[in-house]
Amino acid sequence: MGSTEGKYDDAKGRVKQAAGDLTDDDELKREGKADQAGGRVKDKAGDVKDKVEDVVDDIKDKVTGRRDT
Repeated sequence: MGSTEGKYDDAKGRVKQAAGDLTDDDELKREGKADQAGGRVKDKAGDVKDKVEDVVDDIKDKVTGRRDT
């Protein structure tokens, strides 16, 4: 799933990078690339968090004897 914040940062980075390309502004292009990279990291961290929560829930269910139906 990823994080909403990560997707926002990625989109923001794409816009900055495109604006930098249009205006030939290397600094803006670099900022855009950095925002995109940060967005990908946040997105992956959100994926890991979701998976860990699923594993914890599965363990809790096994310990308490509950099962998915």
